[in-house]
Amino acid sequence: MELTGAEITIRCLQEEGVEYVFGYPGGAVLHIYDALFQQDKVKHVLVRHEQAAVHAADGYARSSDKVGVALVTSGPGLTNAVTGIATAYLDSIPLVVISGQVPTFAIGEDAFQEVDAVGITRPCVKHNYLVKDVKDIAATIKKAFYLAKSGRPGPVLVDIPKDISGQKTEFIYPESVKIRSYNPVGKGDSAQIRLAAQLLLEARRPMIYAGGGVVLSDASAQLTDLVRLLGVPCTNTLMGLGGYPANDTQYVGMLGMHGTYEANMGMQYCDVLVAIGARFDDRVIGNVEHFAQVPRKIIHIDIDPSSIAKRVKVDVPIVGDVKLVLDELLDVLRKSRQKPDATELSAWWKQIDEWRVKGGGARYKNSSEVIKPQFVIETLHKLTFGDAFITSDVGQHQMWAAQYYQFNHPRRWINSGGLGTMGFGLPAAMGVQLKHPGETVACVTGEGSIQMNIQELSTCKQYHLPIKVLSLNNRYLGMVRQWQQFFHGNRYSESYMDALPDFVKLAEAYGHVGMRIDNPADVEPAMREAFARKDDLVFMDFRTDSTENVFPMVPGGKGLSEVVLAEDL
Repeated sequence: MELTGAEITIRCLQEEGVEYVFGYPGGAVLHIYDALFQQDKVKHVLVRHEQAAVHAADGYARSSDKVGVALVTSGPGLTNAVTGIATAYLDSIPLVVISGQVPTFAIGEDAFQEVDAVGITRPCVKHNYLVKDVKDIAATIKKAFYLAKSGRPGPVLVDIPKDISGQKTEFIYPESVKIRSYNPVGKGDSAQIRLAAQLLLEARRPMIYAGGGVVLSDASAQLTDLVRLLGVPCTNTLMGLGGYPANDTQYVGMLGMHGTYEANMGMQYCDVLVAIGARFDDRVIGNVEHFAQVPRKIIHIDIDPSSIAKRVKVDVPIVGDVKLVLDELLDVLRKSRQKPDATELSAWWKQIDEWRVKGGGARYKNSSEVIKPQFVIETLHKLTFGDAFITSDVGQHQMWAAQYYQFNHPRRWINSGGLGTMGFGLPAAMGVQLKHPGETVACVTGEGSIQMNIQELSTCKQYHLPIKVLSLNNRYLGMVRQWQQFFHGNRYSESYMDALPDFVKLAEAYGHVGMRIDNPADVEPAMREAFARKDDLVFMDFRTDSTENVFPMVPGGKGLSEVVLAEDL
């Protein structure tokens, strides 16, 4: 039986086990939306902006290890989606984004709602396709899902012209796919793994530095086994939070620009460093030359060979799937007769504990007069027992959530790390809540970020999503204000939000519950009431201290050991 290109598109999604498609209709995708309407296996979620569609698909993917799917129309539909696509690309999130395109005969003629989707997205996708023949749709979508999920994950765009979606052909979905120029490595080099094991066993000051690759490859159990087997300290990046349990004594906290003192000092002064699924980016190690001043052996494990030795010199590169590499490394270590030097390791832990005392964690001075944002996050952790899914937007609130919500499990921390996209939190929470309908999902945001995609409160109402929104409202673009205070002579250029809406009334206008909390004594009671409302989206507007800053902080251009603690100012 012959099917239209649109029907084939939907059948392909069914074959891939797609549960939700997040999208917004338009002229170039009307055939596809009609095919969606005539089936009930794949559910569609109507967002209010295409950026939100991709963020929702992204949140769905991050929290589930599935490929997220978004559907947008041509022209502005596609360009609106680009921010979400770039967000997923920089964080290696598997997405398939299907976009409509003007008919093939109109391509290149500046037709109504025409843009070069392939050209526009080329820098921020793992791959993209323009389908020119209806017979190619099934094979193209099969390749898209394979590329999105395999190797280093990422978003893949499939651009389908309107006439192609309306033409008919026989539907045959490939059972497998092989791309001649694409052969991602799975198993790591055994000789390199044995060399890494030997370096670890001989190390005097070993350190394990784990990133988002641990979460994406579902290797948290292997990482935990490795850290405990060796008895060494472990630090996580912002994207790696939850990859190792935060309540474990061997965990030294998040590292980087706003990482703990002990994590940053451990990174700087270890003698053997194992980087696992991380890429030594600028927010992690700061100044590269400063980082290189201290000699150390570096073992770098990553699925993407282009990420290894990209920013720092690496002694033992291991290309492969993190989970498979760690399995083999653990096997080598367990079979070895040699054990780490207990005396040297004890001395190393003594040094780390001294750094812990000096750093004091991400400490702050609480107040009975004004709500401290850190206190809100600590209360959130207390009332959810650390088991909630937490999405965030970008800014100070994101850093406080990372510092004060102790993530003990992977895929519970959903945030835009690489691109730093304001407006990510609420739509990402929608994707998480749809994937995990019985779970607690909280969106930590700020009064600036939330307004980037606040229209999605309408989507939440339509689909009955009981997300709990915690807005740390300090009346400023907080991180911008902090940098202006530290580095721009207290000149707060355009960082003050002096025309804010009444968020309580706004939430109520969308049909939700709104709360305004001004007093520290009301933080916990309000949050308890909000979480007791299992079926309602509750928007909590916490009026927080507008002068509070995020500490510790490594200033831009400085090295890890040049971290500034709150008492240093």
